[in-house]
Amino acid sequence: MTTRLNPYISFDGDARQAMEFYQDALGGELALNTFGDAGAPGAEVAADKIMHGMLETPAGFTLMAADTPPGMEYRPGANISVSLSGDDGAELRGYWEKLSAGGTVAVPLAKQMWGDVFGMCVDRFGITWMVNISGE
Repeated sequence: MTTRLNPYISFDGDARQAMEFYQDALGGELALNTFGDAGAPGAEVAADKIMHGMLETPAGFTLMAADTPPGMEYRPGANISVSLSGDDGAELRGYWEKLSAGGTVAVPLAKQMWGDVFGMCVDRFGITWMVNISGE
């Protein structure tokens, strides 16, 4: 898998409906995982809400989305992040180091409950970046 850059949109409880709408509009395969599926903390409150959704279209577009996790603030206007994902750990760790330098690390780059290495930071310009290294 090559490294991909794509938008990641946060929703206030309607990620499923939004992603189904985008699938209808853009076509493609939609995968939705709920907080309940993952056994995430606070999942009992948001068991049916989307922890991670990904739409991959025939045109090569990838759109990711999630409902804002329990305990985190939904901020309209600041609800889009940039995601870098793939399986080249060295490449992605290099991006992480550069993007997080001078910024704020919200989630340290580390192995997560779904098995991938993931981190989230806000760069020095206020842009939220998510880095996901699959299968590491």
